[in-house]
Amino acid sequence: MTETKRRFVDLTPLKVSPAFARLWIGAGLSGIGAQMTIMAVGLQIFDITHNTFMVGLVGGIALIPMLFAGPWGGMLADSQDRRTVILGAITVSFISTLGLVALSITDAGLEANGSSVAVWPFYVFTTISAMAYIISGAARMAVYPRILKLEDVPKANALSGISMGIQYTVGPALAGVLVATSGFTVTFVVDMVLMLAGFFGVFTLPKIPPLHDAVAKGWDGIKQGLAFLRTAPNIRTSFLFDIIAMGLGRPYAVLPAVAATVIGGGPTTVGILTAAAAVGTFSTSVLSGPVARINRFGLAIGRAITVYGAFIALFGVVVLAGMLGAFGKVGNTWSEVSVLGLSLAAFCFVGMGASDEVSAIFRSTILMTAAPDEMRGRLQGVFYSVVAGGPRLGDLFTGLMAVSIALWAPALIGGLGIMVMITVLLRTNKRFRNYDNRTPEL
Repeated sequence: MTETKRRFVDLTPLKVSPAFARLWIGAGLSGIGAQMTIMAVGLQIFDITHNTFMVGLVGGIALIPMLFAGPWGGMLADSQDRRTVILGAITVSFISTLGLVALSITDAGLEANGSSVAVWPFYVFTTISAMAYIISGAARMAVYPRILKLEDVPKANALSGISMGIQYTVGPALAGVLVATSGFTVTFVVDMVLMLAGFFGVFTLPKIPPLHDAVAKGWDGIKQGLAFLRTAPNIRTSFLFDIIAMGLGRPYAVLPAVAATVIGGGPTTVGILTAAAAVGTFSTSVLSGPVARINRFGLAIGRAITVYGAFIALFGVVVLAGMLGAFGKVGNTWSEVSVLGLSLAAFCFVGMGASDEVSAIFRSTILMTAAPDEMRGRLQGVFYSVVAGGPRLGDLFTGLMAVSIALWAPALIGGLGIMVMITVLLRTNKRFRNYDNRTPEL
């Protein structure tokens, strides 16, 4: 099928690179477990505290360490064997999940006596996991151009979107079901089992040492990468766009409260809504064939994020309607869910996932194709700090807005803010708006 006629995702990277195929499959399976744990941690903190702000703090507390982990992990990816870096990061994540298992077992025992485990260890272990995720992600993405032809990198990014869609669909939904039926401990243990697939996918990679001896190590390497970033305005702008989208458009921290008091359905509803966003991501990636025909990446990113903001704002309207009684009497069990409210909210999350994936494919490709190999790890490190740190900032924003105003405020105000800010930036930044992938420019 020619590129002009292709409608569905291009599977070429999986066919021509067995190493990429194993890495992709391993990352997908371990990612399902990771998303289960993220969901379960939020649900357990809400179960202990019944406080949305405390759920939002999971991201807020992890923000600063994650911002540091990105540049540091990127430096390691540029100066060390990237395979070794990824294996080390996965090992750390495995150990931190083991800590969550111990916490959940302790909490179950204390709950039988009418008390609860302390919340702060959950923040410690999730922060460690988040830092390990950034380091492994930066190194993994920097591997793609080494095991694939550059023309296959956008196709690999689309395939990564399918993987992420599966992770965000299956992981939260499975977590909701497991938490409701088997408890938190079982959910965390399943994550650890799935993480073994990630080990296999990385362990079977060939060694991927640095191509250049001039890559500085330690703090000098980090400064070298940040200095290079100052010469790359288009990459910086793509980071800024993502920070705006994630910082103002991250309503997940209110989902436990929304599912308990506005839409109903409890943990299962939280899993369904989170999975709905992944359905949008997955669908966009599957239908990513036309990506090869789009060259105005800057314009495509701006428009996709504007649409994302519109869906965020619409979700805020749905929550507001529910708080005004539009969905009737609801509760924290599946038998007390509002079908109408859940359907409207799920529609919003599908749209959020679809529009965000369009932006992600183009942003990732800009970074991989415009940057030289000796800088890819460090730039990917900054990218992952933005991608992972932005949502944490968004969780904190959501928690603060929900506590200080109402549950509808984070999504409605944040979504409108995204639309206004992206429109202004796209109109005033001609260089980024006219970015053409046929002639990549930093």
